[in-house]
Amino acid sequence: TLGFGMTTPATVAGKVFLIVYGLFGCAGTILFFNLFLERIISLLAFIMKACHERQLRRSGLLPPNFRRGPSMSGVGSLVGWKPSVYHVMLILGIFAITLSCCASAMYTAVEGWNYVDSLYYCFVTFSTIGFGDLVSSQNAAYQNQGLYRFGNFIFILMGVCCIYSLFNVISIVIKQVLNWVLKKFECRCCPKCHKSSAHLRRRNAITPGARLRRHNISVDADGQYDSDTEGRRLSGEMISMRELTASNKVSLAILQKQLSETANGYPRNVCINTRQNGFSAGVGALAIMNNRLAETSDSR
Repeated sequence: TLGFGMTTPATVAGKVFLIVYGLFGCAGTILFFNLFLERIISLLAFIMKACHERQLRRSGLLPPNFRRGPSMSGVGSLVGWKPSVYHVMLILGIFAITLSCCASAMYTAVEGWNYVDSLYYCFVTFSTIGFGDLVSSQNAAYQNQGLYRFGNFIFILMGVCCIYSLFNVISIVIKQVLNWVLKKFECRCCPKCHKSSAHLRRRNAITPGARLRRHNISVDADGQYDSDTEGRRLSGEMISMRELTASNKVSLAILQKQLSETANGYPRNVCINTRQNGFSAGVGALAIMNNRLAETSDSR
């Protein structure tokens, strides 16, 4: 999806082949990016929870011999703990900047660009904008050409995956800010409007700092919420460790559902058959696919 344009098909057969191959190639690439996003967020959540447990031990809130497992349900400080979406965004941002700086150093040394142009090229490439004004590996010959092209491939692959993950997390933060702004513009002077907005309030309009106003949340033994108004996922938090662990064993549709629920601030209600099959509503075309998978997954 970069589309630099320095190499294009010239014949009719080549153009037809590109259209057919691109349908599967682009779909497979997006699937790879989503799987990378799932794994990197799972890894970050695991590391952040380990750091959180270590901090609780130092403060004396956890016993020194505490181990993860069934006993975790008895520790109130860790029940329902979720890493903050802002912390995940910060870590991904630092990793993206570090990767871009390293790649820019390579392009500056090999391609002869100045460092700012190299950083510009990294952002245009990693974000799949692909203007094509700067394209790497276009000279006739390079010193250690094979090694350079391999390094170029690795940097572009990792850079696109990292920026794709960062964009997904930033989209959650943008939605939170927009919901907060929309709530600030609610009509509070008109009792009729205020009454209707209280009854039909957007469920995903979670304001920053709502975590501090939350208190007791009742959760049943299966980890499902008791009602539609209790235990909604905080918009400033990512999915829980239990959900992250379970997402590694199910389809990609579950990851998209969890990310959508995180952005919306509450879990969607799904039917019993859908929950048993492991599929639920998603967003747009994904919702259609999930519903179809839920209907046809009984035979699996």
